[in-house]
Amino acid sequence: MFPFARFPGSDPVLTPEMKSTGEVMGIDTDFSTAWVKAQLGQGTVLPSEGTVFVSVKESDKPHILEAARKLVGEGFTLVATGGTAAYLAAEGVPVERVNKVAEGRPHIVDKIVDGEIAMVINTTEGWQSLKDSQSIRASAIEQKVPIFTTAAAATATAEAIASVKIVDLEVRPLQDYYS
Repeated sequence: MFPFARFPGSDPVLTPEMKSTGEVMGIDTDFSTAWVKAQLGQGTVLPSEGTVFVSVKESDKPHILEAARKLVGEGFTLVATGGTAAYLAAEGVPVERVNKVAEGRPHIVDKIVDGEIAMVINTTEGWQSLKDSQSIRASAIEQKVPIFTTAAAATATAEAIASVKIVDLEVRPLQDYYS
């Protein structure tokens, strides 16, 4: 976990140096509950309802499908940019298309700033894509909207959101896990 909210103006894209930096740890008997605890430990409260924005690079589309279906199954609404929306819709996932910033208003940053987005899933590839989506990531950080920039994190988060609904979080001494 990297606490981007503690670094105003930073771009929440994991660079190689940041991928190896850990600040918090969550521990439990299953990964999903541990993931929730790690998120809470670094200050991210995962939503239990609302609208999730999804925009992922081409190679991540198949990897994000499970997370998208899980989120819809948990009652979330999905909005996505053109390519991602088309892919999800073709796979039978209900999704609404939203404009990229460059496509004119109203666009995704407007929705984030207006409080319409509960969570952001945004993966990029290439310099131009990274630059184009910087305002999305910055707005999410500023509005304290959880943002995930890898398909693996998005999938873990979707699973965690589902698991929290059926498992109570508890605090236990580390020795309880060791013995």
